[in-house]
Amino acid sequence: PYFTSCARGAEQAAKELGIRLIYDGPTDGSPEKQASMIEQWTLQGVSVIAVSPNDPEVLAPALRKARRAGVKVLTWDADGLEDSRDWFVNQATSKDIGYALVDAMAKDIDGKEKADVAVLTARLTAANQNAWIEAIKERLPAYPWLTLVTVKPTEEDQKLAFTVSKDLMKAYPDLRGIFAITSAAFPGAAEAVEQAGRKGLVQVTGLATPDGMREYVHRGTVKSVVLWNTVDLGYLVVYASEAAARGKLMPGAGSIPSGRLGEKKVAGSQVLLGGILVF
Repeated sequence: PYFTSCARGAEQAAKELGIRLIYDGPTDGSPEKQASMIEQWTLQGVSVIAVSPNDPEVLAPALRKARRAGVKVLTWDADGLEDSRDWFVNQATSKDIGYALVDAMAKDIDGKEKADVAVLTARLTAANQNAWIEAIKERLPAYPWLTLVTVKPTEEDQKLAFTVSKDLMKAYPDLRGIFAITSAAFPGAAEAVEQAGRKGLVQVTGLATPDGMREYVHRGTVKSVVLWNTVDLGYLVVYASEAAARGKLMPGAGSIPSGRLGEKKVAGSQVLLGGILVF
């Protein structure tokens, strides 16, 4: 659902700019399959490849090869290794995301009794999620009654997130919160809490499209869904890609025109969307 939502914005921008867009990715999130697709697109001679890397190390050789072939390489949603890409389209700073997650959890738990919390991530190699986790750890001391007990990978698999969440509730009797920081893990964790009869006792918050979490919000299992505007992110990626291909995205540019989004800030090698939303 997350990347389908991003696609709507990307397709809108491509239509406005009159450029050909190929929007694709492995349904199982395999970084090896991502690398294979990148190699195929390089051979096809595309102008730009923009990718959300599930494992920066695995993708780096394919991305470097694309750059050597003259392809402009952008990362978005998740960054890659700096020497493997030209630009990163960043939806929000890691600090903004991590802090928003912790603030939402503290509010949703609604009390100051001792509470253990856990994090469900996609993969332990996911660079963006590792950065968000570091920001979560940085923010937690603001709420000293919250204690992070573990970080568990769920491999972008909703069923695995369900199983891991059930195991966490058994292993940590004081567990009162689960941060599910992928759009697959979030509904899996919420479903586990419901089936365990822990609704209201274990709060689940995380990152997902609000529509994907609607039923859990309506039933009171989830109080807060944290995200950014995913349609705008996909839209900005295409505008940044077009600017990179035409040599208009340069270091020190300050900003780039981005259609209906107006001017978007360029900082170093990053194009910033900006803005956290809490639903």
